[in-house]
Amino acid sequence: MPTITIQPSGKTVDAAEGTKLLAAIIASGEKIDSKCEGNAKCGTCHIYIQEGRKGVSRIAREESEKLDTLVGIGSKSRLACQVVVGTEPVTIELLGFNSGL
Repeated sequence: MPTITIQPSGKTVDAAEGTKLLAAIIASGEKIDSKCEGNAKCGTCHIYIQEGRKGVSRIAREESEKLDTLVGIGSKSRLACQVVVGTEPVTIELLGFNSGL
């Protein structure tokens, strides 16, 4: 079971393969916004994947299109509601309040 490390808190949580990253973050007790109920419509769950990007699902068209509309996007940007955990550990960085808006 891969471990998700959440920065800046350093909190870790185990997540089963196939789990959405948003669900793992919420299960860890960390606060993260998701106003569209995980449908890649709002962008409030924008995160950076610092390590383990090859171990998660590939970015799909719908997610890519939403990311293109947000401010502060980089090569490590993803929407937590669209990322599916694979078999490898992942380190993510939670951004400030509504950072993508």
